[in-house]
Amino acid sequence: MAVKQYRNSRLFIENVSLNDLADSIGTPTYVYSRSLIEKNYRAYADALTAHSKSATHENNICYAVKANSNIAVLNILAKLGAGFDIVSSGELERVLCAGGDPAKVVFSGVAKQSHEIERALEAGIHCFNVESETELKRISRIANANGIKAPVSIRVN
Repeated sequence: MAVKQYRNSRLFIENVSLNDLADSIGTPTYVYSRSLIEKNYRAYADALTAHSKSATHENNICYAVKANSNIAVLNILAKLGAGFDIVSSGELERVLCAGGDPAKVVFSGVAKQSHEIERALEAGIHCFNVESETELKRISRIANANGIKAPVSIRVN
């Protein structure tokens, strides 16, 4: 089955008429193809697995939540085993609500607030991408105050 099809000049996505959908729920509306999301994720994951140099090397494919934070889309990706790249605690909460594994979450961005760092540590994220000494010190201070060792990676531009 083709994901996108035209029948009598009407567009269908996964056998759902977009005209009928628009008539029933109104416009504008966003329509996503589960099968296409799954197909594209699997193609990416399979390509990485095929090119891994070592059988012990694990990949963590992280979807950038800022690209689309729709919980249904995040849920599809979480069920496929995706990790997530976030830039705020709001995005972390959306990932958790969607069933994402916090141990596969990478917290990027330069504007992490103290309460966001604390929440991410509490959730047990994979790591913080750190871009400055000041940021590293803030994360370390918050982690130490909570008796936690903060997982970090250093990003160099």
